[in-house]
Amino acid sequence: QVQLVESGGGLVQAGGSLRLSCAASGSIFNIRRMGWYRQAPGKQRESVATITSGGRTSYTDSVKGRFTISGDNAKNTVYLQMNSLKPEDTAVYYCAISWYGAGDFDFWGQGTQVTVSS
Repeated sequence: QVQLVESGGGLVQAGGSLRLSCAASGSIFNIRRMGWYRQAPGKQRESVATITSGGRTSYTDSVKGRFTISGDNAKNTVYLQMNSLKPEDTAVYYCAISWYGAGDFDFWGQGTQVTVSS
């Protein structure tokens, strides 16, 4: 059984920062990728950032230069540092993991709400 526990969401003013955390536990051996997705009201879920087991990162264009994804292999935790937040960053943020190097993610967390006020 795999468990992903997200934390760090909340309400912040535009221009502020938040740090999301996602701790993975259970049968999590050989995870190849961890990532963050988000879904705003009335919109489709979109990929925000991904990090591979080798440390390679990727970001959606709208967050480049503002968000940073990082991982702590010893703690099986992935982080998303979000700076210069904008109201359009408001969404539920989900952590996800995959045992494969490409394709859809295999397991998802419950999500954490991020609200950015203008």
